Amino acid sequence: MSGRLVLAGTPIGDVGDASARLGRVLAGADVVAAEDTRRLRRLTGELGIQLSGRVVSYFEGNERERTPELLQALLDGQTVVVVTDAGMPSVSDPGYRLVAAAIDADIPVTAVPGPSAVLTALALSGLPVDRFTFEGFLPRKPGERGRRLAELKDEPRTMVFFEAPHRLTQSLEAMAEAFGADRRTAVCRELTKTYEEVKRGPIDELVTWSKEGVRGEITVVVAGADPHQVMTPADLAREVAVDEEAGTPRKQAIADVAKRFNVPKRTVYDAVLAARDPGQ
Repeated sequence: MSGRLVLAGTPIGDVGDASARLGRVLAGADVVAAEDTRRLRRLTGELGIQLSGRVVSYFEGNERERTPELLQALLDGQTVVVVTDAGMPSVSDPGYRLVAAAIDADIPVTAVPGPSAVLTALALSGLPVDRFTFEGFLPRKPGERGRRLAELKDEPRTMVFFEAPHRLTQSLEAMAEAFGADRRTAVCRELTKTYEEVKRGPIDELVTWSKEGVRGEITVVVAGADPHQVMTPADLAREVAVDEEAGTPRKQAIADVAKRFNVPKRTVYDAVLAARDPGQ
């Protein structure tokens, strides 16, 4: 008989957010796969939990190699609990590979819900919460980051990102360029911790603020695009240029942009011509 895989959400800051069920699941696990075993020991110590199973490290650097080992434990009938440094495993953290492998092997997978930086930041942002998209971490390289944000320029849903403190200013500057300097944004740091802070405002204001230095765990929430915004010829030409840079032939790029913004292909074509030769 196969075992069971449990994804256990851990506190994102305040240890008081840990549930009683989390304690029971950790104490009863045959194997606890932890992103950071030292943080796990600290958590269990603060919660007064005694682990009875073995503890193994399971982080980005060894996830691929360790997944078969953990899968075998599941096939042997053991209960494997996965925990990350904070929040829910597999959401921008290790866990996805093991979940996919367990499902393929017809092994039960469940979760112990816990605090979420994504939902907490979204709720505190003051931005629309009825529809949102989680985009994780942006690419580190400026070119790739710019292309990713250009793809999201007209996303109508509120967007949530994770970011490292030392890259926050560069990411906000790239967002200002892609979305416009006045796009409403909230930077949430150290959520549920002693120095929790939520800074709200247009992106350009947050760029200036971030240059003073920001520390801690960062979640950025950005308002979606205004669906009623009118696209200028220059905007249409830029959209075509972005598609072309991504490898789309110009004719197809013009057709795609026309469909995306519900305008005639001729309008987009004329905008591209005007951008190439402003004197026409």
